[in-house]
Amino acid sequence: MTTVITGLGVVVPTGIGAEAYWAASLGGGSAIGPISRYDARRYPLSVGGELPGFDAADLVEKRFVVQTDRFTHIAMAAADMALRDAALDPRAMAPFSMGVVTASGAGGVEFGQREIQGLWREGPGAVGPYQSIAWFYAASTGQISIRHGLRGPCGVLVTDETGGLDAIDHAARQIRRGSTAMLAGGAEAPFAPFSMACQFGHDLLSRERDPSRAFLPMTKGASGFVPAEGGALFVLEDAEAAAGRGADVRAVVAGHGTTFTGAFRPERSAEGLARAARAALAQAGRDAADVDVVFADGLGTPEADAAEAAAIHDVLGPRAATVPVALPKSGTGRAYAASAAIDAACAVLSLRDGIVPPAPNLDADDPVHGLDVVRGEPRRVRLGTALVLARGLYGGNSALLLCHPDTWRKTHGRTPAHL
Repeated sequence: MTTVITGLGVVVPTGIGAEAYWAASLGGGSAIGPISRYDARRYPLSVGGELPGFDAADLVEKRFVVQTDRFTHIAMAAADMALRDAALDPRAMAPFSMGVVTASGAGGVEFGQREIQGLWREGPGAVGPYQSIAWFYAASTGQISIRHGLRGPCGVLVTDETGGLDAIDHAARQIRRGSTAMLAGGAEAPFAPFSMACQFGHDLLSRERDPSRAFLPMTKGASGFVPAEGGALFVLEDAEAAAGRGADVRAVVAGHGTTFTGAFRPERSAEGLARAARAALAQAGRDAADVDVVFADGLGTPEADAAEAAAIHDVLGPRAATVPVALPKSGTGRAYAASAAIDAACAVLSLRDGIVPPAPNLDADDPVHGLDVVRGEPRRVRLGTALVLARGLYGGNSALLLCHPDTWRKTHGRTPAHL
């Protein structure tokens, strides 16, 4: 049973909506700037990837907005966009045939910050009833399922920054088990003082105050990563069901792999990330020679970047020097569990148009660990297969293989047994 992507919704600092994000990506746009959601002057981190002009009240009903945190607002908006893009109405489907799975690493931190401040200022009576649900990682899944009447398999993954890819795989598994369609992806809104203070301990955040130099993965200037808010959700469908309703297939979910190599030790991730990539290729029935573009994780520290480069060289062999590598998050920041889902959305759009977007803020003469990182201008390439990589701060490694539908049809005379 083949799983395909028929819709995508994207809410990122460089653009609200998939096409706005794609246009900004092709233009090398960067949205990293001074943090404004709280007074960051007393904190080591001063820049981030914030959503400009995102007003949940314009996209989500008020009754949902007041009950939930910003990360759920982002997820709900992205879900709406994905369903519209897929031209799919869940309420017109058979009961229990569609579900949703989302990923989050931070949860409802901004909502929780307000409630904790109210508790200390005014006492327990200041804590509202919605705090009990708004902070929870599963809030986005729950609210999306309620809003759209999704009574099929629903869940949430808290697998750190690999979560976006893992959610897509989890959804594909549910389709193989009989679901007709799934919504899947990730959303994050980490910009609250307590939440960000919790991140300083791992010493991976950039302390650079110049936004254009704060996040430079795979370069000699790499000095940590910049966090971001945002999200991406996808409509995944059984290929036969999608064909039966005349859906426009964006990409085929071909394979996925995951491993674990230890918390806060990204420099040890080379072997685990390579194994995850090979597992994704094996599941898809493909090999390294089929990879046309790599969407790299790009954590942004010298040790972590060197480990990822080693993994890419390990998997691709001599081709690692010539296969285009995309780093779109260098212009948006890393949105934790949503980050890999956003990269997957970029990969789908790249496959559609045959273009690899340039990595914002990266100088043309920066060394890039022997990889062909696309910089400066977008590159037009014949693209059939994209490998998306992700690593979590807590040790997870994940790889997702996406194929252009024409490439899948040409290279698979029969449907692989795993799909």
